[in-house]
Amino acid sequence: MYNVAVTGLNAVDTPSPGVPVVRCLREHPGFSGNIIGLAYDALEPGILDSSLIDSAYLMPYPSTGKDALFQRILYIHERESLNIIIPTLDSELPNFIKIQDELLRLGIHLFISTEEQFNKRSKISLSKFAETHGLKTPKTSLITDPNKIDLKEKDLPVMVKGIFYEAYKANSIEDAASYAHRIAAKWGYPVLLQECIEGEEFNAVAIGNGNRATGIVCMKKLVLTDKGKGWAGVSIKNNDLIALTEKVVSSLKWRGPIEVEAVLSKKDNSFYLIELNPRFPAWVYLAKAAGINLPYMYLRLALGEDVTDMYEYKTGVVFSNYTTNLIADLKTIQTLFTTGELSYEKAI
Repeated sequence: MYNVAVTGLNAVDTPSPGVPVVRCLREHPGFSGNIIGLAYDALEPGILDSSLIDSAYLMPYPSTGKDALFQRILYIHERESLNIIIPTLDSELPNFIKIQDELLRLGIHLFISTEEQFNKRSKISLSKFAETHGLKTPKTSLITDPNKIDLKEKDLPVMVKGIFYEAYKANSIEDAASYAHRIAAKWGYPVLLQECIEGEEFNAVAIGNGNRATGIVCMKKLVLTDKGKGWAGVSIKNNDLIALTEKVVSSLKWRGPIEVEAVLSKKDNSFYLIELNPRFPAWVYLAKAAGINLPYMYLRLALGEDVTDMYEYKTGVVFSNYTTNLIADLKTIQTLFTTGELSYEKAI
């Protein structure tokens, strides 16, 4: 029996990873127990689906710091007897990293990186990491004032990125400044300007055991949203991408889930490392459908169990996101807004 808390249950136009992580757990024959949804808003779709979760709790925003997070988890633990937490959002991970030892003393297990590992793979440090380990990555610069962007026409187009979220393709210096203002207003400075590499986009998801990858699945994007996110994709095998992912995991000595984003350049037919996301991606259900259930591996690794490496999976498995109408009673929303928690078992 597991009592597992999962974050990131928003499922809007840019879905968070929480719902697919929960689906992976629910559908594994070895899983038995309760899933507790941790949300930052009472209208996050994932916490309104009683077929997915058993109870839900509203969480303090990451900006409130690690102490507020610890106190909230302590409250939830007293009611739910948590065994495992799976954080799935970049912005919340620094706080979870800082309190993971305290949580372990309470019997709550995580399987996430150290602060040093987290910082080494950050967007700000990616160029240095790639150079150190002989990997290719686009030229990247940091800006703290959009009015002083040092770009020339030959540098365009350029990707404008926030330190946690959001990325826009700018075709002019004016667009770059506008996007930088927009991103900084939400996520702060610095904002990144990254060279655009012309080519096809590929992703890989893996879970590292602190030394090597214990499972890897690769995907090629088929449909992109207006924000450049993969809306549909297909599982593929690519030895170069697998080798790149293995190199990333072993170089970082990564512990936990990681997503590798890369572009196969038309110019030199090489993979360029675009981002290293320190959590499961929103397309992780594709990995499960192809044959490797990485979220369930997370549970076992978090509990210190031996896990067999898994690299064989089906290719040609296609995923596509879709929207539907999720129905909930108004009382459910009111309960979440007023008390910050909800138990579907009690509500029935």
